[in-house]
Amino acid sequence: MNQSDDAAGSGGSTTGRPGHPPVRRSATLSDVAHEAGVSLATASRSLNGSTRTVREEYRQRVLAAARKLNYSANHSAQAVARGTSNTVALVVSDIADPYFSSIASGVMRAAEDEGLVVTMSITERRPEREAELVRALRGMRPRSLMLVGSRRTDPRAAEELEAELTAYEQAGGRVIVIAQPTMPFRTVAIRNEEAAADLAEQLIGLGYESMAVLAGPDGLLTARERVRGFVDRCTELGVQVPERKIVHGEFTRDGGFVAAAELHRRELSDVELVFAVNDVMAVGAMAYFRTTGMQLGQDIAIAGFDDIETLRDVSPALTTVALPLQQIGRVAVTLALTEDPDSEVVPVDGSVIIRESTPRRK
Repeated sequence: MNQSDDAAGSGGSTTGRPGHPPVRRSATLSDVAHEAGVSLATASRSLNGSTRTVREEYRQRVLAAARKLNYSANHSAQAVARGTSNTVALVVSDIADPYFSSIASGVMRAAEDEGLVVTMSITERRPEREAELVRALRGMRPRSLMLVGSRRTDPRAAEELEAELTAYEQAGGRVIVIAQPTMPFRTVAIRNEEAAADLAEQLIGLGYESMAVLAGPDGLLTARERVRGFVDRCTELGVQVPERKIVHGEFTRDGGFVAAAELHRRELSDVELVFAVNDVMAVGAMAYFRTTGMQLGQDIAIAGFDDIETLRDVSPALTTVALPLQQIGRVAVTLALTEDPDSEVVPVDGSVIIRESTPRRK
């Protein structure tokens, strides 16, 4: 290990010019090795989590010396030297959304089990921001870069992002995408269309014959898949969902509120059930319907998608498609650390949960 692997701490000797306060020199790895009475290699292995065995006596001496000298490893320098680091970079669309925070929690727990550190960045649902963040994160040389969020229909943004991710992998990193398998990287792919179709079938089985959809942003592939799966299965089973009953809106609680208001403006009298393509939109729609005096589950039924944890506090309990969100995060970490996976794409199924918001009609 060369001196670039040594790091800043507040230990070490002090020097200074007359009339100036002394400048404390940071302790180096060599200082720690000398203090502990071990070789530089042994000190490095003890502090940097090497897989090579170090005698416990020596490891304890090194740790004691590092504490005494206030030594702190310079991980940026080590990353440059090794070409990678023990960091996982996680890029999510919106950490305030329970969908993303639950996946992030799964990533962090699994990474901790593997001795990895997670850094997180947020795109604020702006596709151009994804490529900017990946470009910045490449300089940190994370061991893996995980991108969580639906792909979009914007080809220019997609091409720029793919180019940045490809450059990162060519430098030795590992890309994991939690979304649609639209790029040539390892992907945890949620089967949105199939799960939405299953939801439609079960709701029709409960007696619902007039449906409306709060569809999310038109350019978001996740929203498109869920709408397509739901509407197509309704059509197959003889229930038509006319275009005027499909309302697009932001993939947020407020987006659901506004979309529900627009649906109401278009005429709700013959709508028995509203399907919102994610739970936060469903919660917003429920809030709007309450402002009109409607009784949820009686005057109008509602269903969502994701089964976020905050649904525990929603009344009536929301029918939804449950996704194993934390497990998705864990799977992503496993995929990042596996050298030869059985498949480059790992599919994840959702399961329909019928609750009080969609009571049987007949």
